[in-house]
Amino acid sequence: MHSLENAREKIDRADREMARLFQERMRAVNEIARYKAENGLPVFDPEREAQVIKKNAALIEDKDIGAYYISYLRSVIDISKKYQSALLEGMRIAFCGVEGAFANIAAKRIFPMGRLVSYNDFTAAYTAVQNGECDCCVLPIENSTAGEVGQVTDLMFSGSLYINGVYSLPIRHHLLGVNNARLSDIKKVISHPQALMQCGEYISAHGFSAENAENTAIAAQKTARLNDTSVAAIASRETAELYGLQILDHDINEQSANTTRFAVFSRSVNENVTADNSFILLFTVNNRVGALAKAVNIISAHGFDMRVLRSRPVKDVPWQYYFYVEAKGDQGSDEGVRMRRELAVCCETLKIVGHYPEEIDLSR
Repeated sequence: MHSLENAREKIDRADREMARLFQERMRAVNEIARYKAENGLPVFDPEREAQVIKKNAALIEDKDIGAYYISYLRSVIDISKKYQSALLEGMRIAFCGVEGAFANIAAKRIFPMGRLVSYNDFTAAYTAVQNGECDCCVLPIENSTAGEVGQVTDLMFSGSLYINGVYSLPIRHHLLGVNNARLSDIKKVISHPQALMQCGEYISAHGFSAENAENTAIAAQKTARLNDTSVAAIASRETAELYGLQILDHDINEQSANTTRFAVFSRSVNENVTADNSFILLFTVNNRVGALAKAVNIISAHGFDMRVLRSRPVKDVPWQYYFYVEAKGDQGSDEGVRMRRELAVCCETLKIVGHYPEEIDLSR
C-alpha cells in the first residue's frame, strides 16, 4: 500500500477511536454537570483544569508535539465547559438585591449561564434554596473593611444549607448622581450600610448626610427615581450604566484593596474533598472553664491550619455565643474524624457548614 494511503488509514482508525472516546468523555461531562447542579458548583474550575493539563501532557513522549497536545487538550476542555454550560443553563441562582448589586455581579461571574433570581434579603434568598425554589444562592460572608456579614453567618448556624465554594470580588465604590448633577451639588448619599461604612472617611470629609438602603443597586434605583441633583448613590460602575446615572467620583472606598467574599450555598454537600480544601466549622462550648481554649487546641493539635476564629451571639439566648472557624485541610480524613470526636466532648453543638477548594478571584 502507498505510504500516503497507509498514513491516511491510520488517521481514519485514530479518528474513529477518538470519536468513540469523545462520546464517552462527554457522557462523563454530563454526569459532572448534574453533580455541579446539585452542589451549586460553577462550570469553571481552574485548579482542576490545570491538573488535567499537567497530568495528561506528561503522557506525551514525543516532546516535539507536546505543545500541540496541550493546545488540543485546551480545546477539548473548552468544548466540555460549553457543554456543561448548556446543561446548567436552567439552574436558578438566588441572590439578595436587584440587578447591579454586588451579589448580582458575583453570581453572574460564577454562573454565567444560570438564571439569576432576585430576593429582598439574605434570609429570603437562603430560604428559596432550602425549599427548592432555587438550586443555590450566592451570599456575601465577609468584607475586608467592614468585616463579617453577621446575618449570613447566623443563617449558617441555624440553617441546613452547605457551602461548596468561596469567591472573592474586588469592590470598587463610586459616587453616582443624576445626569445634570455636579459633585459640589451633593448633600446626601444613599447606599447599603456596609458600603457607607467602607466609604466613611470620604462621606465625612465631604460633609454628606447618609441614608441606608437595602443594597447598593436599590440606592442607585432610588437616586435615579428622585432625580435630585443633591442626592447621590454609592454603588458600582455597572449600576451606573443600568440606571442611567453618571459617575461623579470614582474609587471612593477607604481601602483600595476592598474585597468581599461570597459563598455559594446549596442543599447538597460536595463530596469531592482533598487535603488542600478549606472547611467552615461552627460550634458552641460547654459552660466550663477553658472549654473554648480546649476546642481551639484540639483543632490545631490535629494539624488543621485555623485561619479565622470569631464569635457571634446566639439569638434569643442572652450572653451565649457560638464560634465560627475557617481552617485548611480535609476534615473528612481520619485526622478530621478524630478531631470532631474530641471536639464533641467539649462542645455542646458542632456543625461543619461545608468545605471548598482554593478561593477563586472573580476579578477576571
